[in-house]
Amino acid sequence: MADTTGRVTLWGIEVFAATAEERSISAAARRLDASASAVSQQLTNLEAALGTVLMDRSARPIALTPSGELFRRRAQVILNEAAEARAELTGRDLSQLMRFNLGMIEDFDADVTPRLLSQMGDRLSSSRFLLETGASHRLYDLLEHRALDMIVAAEIGATASWMEVHPLLEEPFVAAVPKGLVGDGDPLEVLRKTPLIRYTTRHLMGRQIDEHLVAEGLRLEYRFELDSYHSIMAMVASGAGWSILTPLGVMRAGRFRDAVEIIELPLAPLSRRISLIARKDALFGMPAEIAGRLRPLLEDLIVAPCRLRMPLLGDSFRVL
Repeated sequence: MADTTGRVTLWGIEVFAATAEERSISAAARRLDASASAVSQQLTNLEAALGTVLMDRSARPIALTPSGELFRRRAQVILNEAAEARAELTGRDLSQLMRFNLGMIEDFDADVTPRLLSQMGDRLSSSRFLLETGASHRLYDLLEHRALDMIVAAEIGATASWMEVHPLLEEPFVAAVPKGLVGDGDPLEVLRKTPLIRYTTRHLMGRQIDEHLVAEGLRLEYRFELDSYHSIMAMVASGAGWSILTPLGVMRAGRFRDAVEIIELPLAPLSRRISLIARKDALFGMPAEIAGRLRPLLEDLIVAPCRLRMPLLGDSFRVL
């Protein structure tokens, strides 16, 4: 048998990834159906080949060194590439993918995401899942740098050539106003005189709203710029001002829904599109398959309840 000492091997990387997740050599050995001594030796060989210490094995639980944290991200990319190569050679079966890194906008984390993960767990029976929730622009960055395999996020406009995009949901923006504020008056005239509680322009959605107001020739007074749906809705409910949000944002702040009136945006219509995005051809047919699983979940868990609570949405809020 050839001596592999001093070489970086796929088995060594798999042992490292398992130990990094389990934070225990014995637990990693059980998971890999190997002996603890074999796992320890593979880690020693890998560190020797890389010329750096990856783990503090004296710590309990085992801790990654800064070099180990850096290499962990690379290790997952290597293992997934290997799994994809095996899938391509064996009929594009991704069921043996070692790890699946999914990014989801926070709007879905309470309802849609758990159901999707349950379905994906059945589909990818050998995979370990990492879920990253956050703002759309951050998820795009993680996808571009291969820290995520697939994201569900608001579209950012122009798409890069490496992206595979599957539209999921069209969502109109609405106005959240204090109860009784507008009455029978002209909504736009009333809201011009009322402070705007602004969704933060540090996020994509806030910039989209701001650009629309500029395009409509509106310069509205505001004192508060917030990144929390709950805080915005609480301030609207207290009468401090009004805001522009999406139905998903309104529904997430459920505690305040009954204290706030939702009306059509008294401007030209504005909407955003939420899509599933992956690296083109990297996961074969899986992005289309997962998009197909997501659409009925979105219809049942998001669109139908929103339309029931906000009939004014009509067909402007729809699964694509």
